[in-house]
Amino acid sequence: MERVSRIWFTPQQKAELWERWKSGQCISSIARTLGRRNKSGVYRILALNGGIVPAPRRRRQQALRLDEREEISRGLAAGLSIRQIACSLGRAPSTISREIRRNGGGPRYRANQADRRAWDQALRPKACRLARHAPLRWRVAQKLAQQWSPEQIAGWLKRQFPTDPAMQLSHETIYRSLFVQTRGVLKKELMAHLRTKRQLRQAKGGVTWSGVGQIVDTVSIRERPAEAEDRAVPGHWEGDLLCGSNHSYIVTLVERASRFAMLLKVPGSDTASVVAALTKHIGRLPAELRRSLTWDRGHEMAAHKAFTVATDVQVYFCDPRSPWQRGSNENTNGLLRQYFPRGTDLAQFSQAHLNRIALRLNQRPRKTLGFECPADRLNSVLQ
Repeated sequence: MERVSRIWFTPQQKAELWERWKSGQCISSIARTLGRRNKSGVYRILALNGGIVPAPRRRRQQALRLDEREEISRGLAAGLSIRQIACSLGRAPSTISREIRRNGGGPRYRANQADRRAWDQALRPKACRLARHAPLRWRVAQKLAQQWSPEQIAGWLKRQFPTDPAMQLSHETIYRSLFVQTRGVLKKELMAHLRTKRQLRQAKGGVTWSGVGQIVDTVSIRERPAEAEDRAVPGHWEGDLLCGSNHSYIVTLVERASRFAMLLKVPGSDTASVVAALTKHIGRLPAELRRSLTWDRGHEMAAHKAFTVATDVQVYFCDPRSPWQRGSNENTNGLLRQYFPRGTDLAQFSQAHLNRIALRLNQRPRKTLGFECPADRLNSVLQ
């Protein structure tokens, strides 16, 4: 019987642990669900694999199965020769001979023990691409030390060596070589050069948070209409707060179909101030531009139900730690730092000034729109 304690996990518990991690649950929540008094055991399993779900193990098709080993055991007990056993199984005599010899010989052969031993011995570390290719490994480590992201490295390699597949690899392979330290390929110190500096690969698409400071009655982004996802219909917005010094903030709104941006001045980040500003500005839009609003998990939208009642615009919330689900808004916030560098007191700017900055953005050609301006794209979809 397998040992079960607060440190050791059964295969069923490990499977549940990884399923919950993939769904986005935090380590503390997983530990509580599995009945653990602390989260160290859960973290140890996750850290061993860098937060990356291990691939399910499978037997090779040509490997002996348990039922075949039981036939071998019965054949030996009946006094059959190795060739007779091999013939009945459709196997080579040498395969049967090696199977019996490696498991103690005829008198000591037991099918269950032999099958378990074969399964355990099959668990061997397999060398990954970077382990087998020193020049590629050197280039990846060099670029990581220069604070290049794995995606940038993968894209650069494809451009630098377009005719040499051996010098190309995916960004996911680089992440796995960094986070799964048992591979022993890239030094752990290189993780410090990653932008996030995290030690575990985080799961995307999670829907469960630890429960601390949770917003009540949220509607998941997974329930957002398909027309918002494919950007086919205007009127679906993404929103966030841009932060400045001295607790100053600006509400940023981006329309998904056209990337049209609006900037709203707010006196603070409290939900009353933010919802009041959103209600005032969204309420002025034509009906065809008031369909939905996607927000992150910030507490400034705790009063989202009041906003929906006032504007008839449903608010959808991103999954925890998933800013990429508001990609257009995140990109626009990055563009706004050209006008509002970090550390700027945003309270000094009037709404008129914010409108002028938004106009500049909306009249700037965007690559994602085929170098069309957001303002022109919005006008074309509304006609």
